[in-house]
Formats: sequence, structure tokens, C-alpha cells
Amino acid sequence: MARIAGLLGTAPGTVVVRHDLSSLHEGVVRRSVSLDGRETASVHELAHGCVSCTLRADLLPLLSRLAARDSVHRIVIALDPAFEAEAVCHAIANVPVVGIVGRVDGPAGRDVRIDAVVTGLDARTWVADALSDDTLDERAGGAGDGDRTVAQLAVGQVEFADAAVVFASDQVSDGERDVLRSVLDRLIPTAPAIWVEDGREVTGGRVEMLLDRIPADSRRGRSFDAHAPLLRGQPPLADENGVALIEFATDRPFHPSRLHEALDVLFDGVITARGRIWLATQPDRVVWLESAGGGLRIGDAGMWLAAMSPADRAAADPDRRALAALRWHEDFGDRDISLVILTCGADPDEIRTALHWALLDEAELILLRNTPELVAQWADPFGEFHEDPCATTESEADRGIESRSKER
Repeated sequence: MARIAGLLGTAPGTVVVRHDLSSLHEGVVRRSVSLDGRETASVHELAHGCVSCTLRADLLPLLSRLAARDSVHRIVIALDPAFEAEAVCHAIANVPVVGIVGRVDGPAGRDVRIDAVVTGLDARTWVADALSDDTLDERAGGAGDGDRTVAQLAVGQVEFADAAVVFASDQVSDGERDVLRSVLDRLIPTAPAIWVEDGREVTGGRVEMLLDRIPADSRRGRSFDAHAPLLRGQPPLADENGVALIEFATDRPFHPSRLHEALDVLFDGVITARGRIWLATQPDRVVWLESAGGGLRIGDAGMWLAAMSPADRAAADPDRRALAALRWHEDFGDRDISLVILTCGADPDEIRTALHWALLDEAELILLRNTPELVAQWADPFGEFHEDPCATTESEADRGIESRSKER
């Protein structure tokens, strides 16, 4: 990202902001700000030594101050690998900036607009990282106590991008390049990309042209909620180069214990899986599933419309209500299962078979319809998302997320 940011920073009036979080565990963050060939560096102490504190205490106020300068026309943030673009964009839009003289307290998003999120990836390593079950701690040579994985970071950075720069594209075989291209076509179907050969210098003008090719309706920092369409941008649905995009949709729920066992099929040869789940033991709650490589998270995504009061249902998103009305079931309302799974090497039929096996059979569905109070007493491994294992960050605890990794 530093290389891309440096190229974008050559345009007049462009500020490049970099944070080095390598000493964050010591409560210190190093920041550099470059404008028109001049760079200033500073060191900041953070009492809690965490990424969220860096956002709140330094980056967000800095954006607001830079935006107030007449000489600044564009701000490029070169994210440290510890930052995730989606979290940064969410903070810009929602986290209040307070205490700036002459400015009314409020989000930095009042002062700046996110025009694009650009990611860089190495053609030699990205697919392996996206399929990995290594944690970031393990990759760094630590004890591996944290559960944040390399795959979650690698997939998340690309999935959220509006455009991509693929480096070292000539340092892999034709087959490996075809696999990577097939994955990107399905993961970020509308995002334009530059494929850079190793040793060839990509120019700032070429990157600027890449930005011009970003579609008008690209996400540009927006986060989509759990009820937004899972397939965006009309990605190819045909299998290609061992890469497949699987849609799994049904109007009957999962048996929680069988689902817990079936999820093992998502740990090998799967780039990512995401979507909404209906658990028979939790008729009121939408369960959200999201995986990357060998790491998986399951959490709460609010209530089904059918479980809401009339007033809450009327206040729900109109698009969500319209889509639900098209498939409303007289007994179960809008409850359903909708998953999208991007595979790279896994057998799609094996995944479909495992997920179908985890669904309620006809006898269990009759039991759910007639005596839901009995079904609610079934063993449910997903009943307490925060306990197995405990959430590792405040944000995970707030969302009730269970993190689970492939057993090694």
C-alpha cells in the first residue's frame, strides 16, 4: 500500500498519511505526513496501545484538520497492515471527532468523502494466504494466542476494495495467474485491476487511470448490512480454473448440532463464505456466518421481520421488506438461509451435500411447526456466541461473534 500511496501522492495538493503500528504494543505509534514533496514525522503515545485508540486519538482528528486546509485537495491514507479498510471507513463515517477548536463535534465524514479504497496484493502469495489457517500471531513468529487469521485480513482487504493492483504477476505460472484472476473476478467483480510485472515500475498516471475506471456505484467505503444482496456486481457463476461460486438458499432451517459438524467443509479450499442463517433453535434471530480460509465467525444479525412487532417491522428497511414479501411463508415468515461460498480447490458438491445434511428433515420440520418450544430445547453450539471461545476484542464482544478455526 505504501507503494500505491506514494504514486498517488505525486499529484499536487495530495497529502499522504502513513501510520507505523509496529510499536503499538509499547503504546507508541509513528506517523508521517507528506505534502508536495515535504514530509513531517511524529511519534504519539497511546494510553491503551490499540488500533481503535489510534483511530480515535490520531487519524480521525488529523483528517478533519487536513480537510480544513485550502492547500489540501486530496488525502491518501496508506494503511498499516494492522488496519482494516472497512473498520477505518466505518470509523470515518460514524466515530465522533471531539475537541477541535472551531469545529462542531462530529464524525470526520462531515469533512472528507471516501472516493476509493485501493488494495495491493502479491500474485505469488495472496491465494495461499487467503486459504491459510495461520493466525497473524503465528505468522509473525509469536505464540499464536490470538484468533485473527492471515486469511481474514487478506480476503477482507480485497473484498472491500474498489480497485486492485496485483504485483509480481509475471512471477507465477500461467495456471496460478488464471486461478487468481478467477478468484478476483468473483470476489470483486466490478473492481478494475492493474497487473504489474515484477521489476516494472507502475506510474502514478496509470494508478490515476485505474481510479477513473471505478464504477459510479462502487461501494466507496460503504458497509453493507446482513440483509443486503450477497451477490453484488453480477460475478461469473460458472466454475473456472478450479474456482467456483456456490449459492446455497433454502426456506428450511439448520439443525444446530449438525450444522456445527458440517461447517468443517468450509475450512479447506474455500476462500470465503458469508450469509444469513436460520437456526431451528433460534427462531427470532438472524445468524450471520462469515469465513475466510481456515477461520470462521458466527454472530447475531438482528431479528427476522416475522419476529418483530408491527411497529418495528414497519420501520425496517423498505427494500428488505419488499424482498421478504416476495417469499413470505405463512408459518415462518421471512426466515430462510442464504449463503454464498467462493471455493478454490474444494469440491462444490461436497459442500452442498454437507449443508443439505445439516438441514431439518421433514419430521423435524413438522415438530418445529407444531411444537417450537420443544425444538428450542435442542442442544445449540451457537447459543452463546461469546463463550466458545471468548471474543478477543471489544467490537467482537459487542456483536456477539464466535471465532472458530480449523483444528490443526
